[in-house]
Formats: sequence, structure tokens, C-alpha cells
Amino acid sequence: MRYYNFILLYLFCNIFIYAFQGSFWVYVFCFLMFSASVVWGSFDIGLGYFVNSTTHKRTKSKEIALTFDDGPTECTPEFLDLLKEHDIKATFFCIGKQIEKYPETFRRIIEEGHTVGNHTLSHAANTGFLSASKMIMEIEKCDDIMLKTGNITTGLYRPPFGVTNPNIALAIEKTGKKSIGWNVRSLDTITEDEKKIYRKITKGLHKGSIILLHDTSEKTYRVLTNLLVFLKNEKYSTFTVDEIVFPDTVQRLK
Repeated sequence: MRYYNFILLYLFCNIFIYAFQGSFWVYVFCFLMFSASVVWGSFDIGLGYFVNSTTHKRTKSKEIALTFDDGPTECTPEFLDLLKEHDIKATFFCIGKQIEKYPETFRRIIEEGHTVGNHTLSHAANTGFLSASKMIMEIEKCDDIMLKTGNITTGLYRPPFGVTNPNIALAIEKTGKKSIGWNVRSLDTITEDEKKIYRKITKGLHKGSIILLHDTSEKTYRVLTNLLVFLKNEKYSTFTVDEIVFPDTVQRLK
């Protein structure tokens, strides 16, 4: 947890208040600024406000990471077929309850050499409001399902919606995870226009980028089809997230 953000803001506010002799509106301004910074920091994982998340790889090479959230789903096998056709390994951040629904697909992800990460048990809509103990439970139960279903453990964790706060930061610390973010967000779950999704990804691409996608729809599958052609034409190679976070080993077969 990055307490220095609060310390710096606290010092700034007090200096500002002192300079303006404690005006009521200055207090209101400082409160609103503090609140806005907390909200912004909670929803922008790249800021590292509460949690230091890996969002890219520092490299001079043309290489990127493809990451997929919220699976496995009924669409995931198509994604796996496509990745296999192009001989590309990706990172799948899986939801515990989805693993229970599609255990064979989860095992296939592992068998085909992809990396898996923890994406909580349920991906609850109120994730940002859960207590630290409930967040720990969400992570640990997903871990249990991964071990039971795929005989595998992972040190990777991606916060649902990219939301972080002090409770989530504590849960990540207590469960010994490494938080994984992104620096290219496709917005494929809220954008219907496939061309817009494709342009957003390709325009935001940099050396070492981590791309956020979802293996949950035919729409994203079609975007991925075009994206893989783009990567090949532009001579991009790929890496999985564990290669930069745990270069020695992150997933261990029991």
C-alpha cells in the first residue's frame, strides 16, 4: 500500500489551508480534492495508488502480452484454437466459479502452456466495497478451485475491474499475490464496434505492453483474429506475464 500518496496530499492540504488562513471553502476544496484523488486512484490501476501493479514490461524489443479476463467460458476453446494456430501463449485470469463451470477448458488452458492467474472466486460487482477478510476469502477460494481442478497454483492476481483500495491491498499482501494490471485496455466488454476495439488496441500498443481482453464473446474473438495478423505483420513477439513477474517460476504442478 502506498501510504506516501496520503502523506503528500495531507501535507499539501495543510500548507494550502495555512496559506489561506483556514478559509471554509479552502477546507471544502481540499476535501473534494482528496476524495477525487482516492476515487481516481481506486479505479486507475496504472497509478499504483494503493497497490504496486505490474502494467507493462520494460523492454526495447517489440513484444507484448495478451491477457484474458473472466473465463473460462463457452467461447474460450475458440480463443485457444486461434492461439494454438498462431503458436502464441497468453495469460488467462480465471474466475473460480467459471472454472467450476468449465473445468475441462481450464485444464486445456494449462495443458497448452498458457499461464493462469487468480481473478477471484466470483468477480463480485461490489468488489470495491468488500472487507479485507472477504477479499482474502475470494482469492483463497479461487486458489483452492485452481488446485483442485488443474493441480496448479499461481502467484498472479488481477483485481476485478482493476479496482484497488486498502482492503484489496491488504488481501493481496496476505495471500502473497502479485497484482497485474495493463497499459492497453481494449474496453471490449462495453464497446460494440469491433473496429473501434481493434483501433484502440493497435494505437495504444508500445514495446512491452500488457493488453487487457476478455475471452467471453465472439466479438472479441474476431478482434483477436485481426490483432494476431497485425502483430505478425508488425513483427511483434509475445510473452506471458509470469515471465516478468516470476522469471524463475510462478506456476507449480503439485
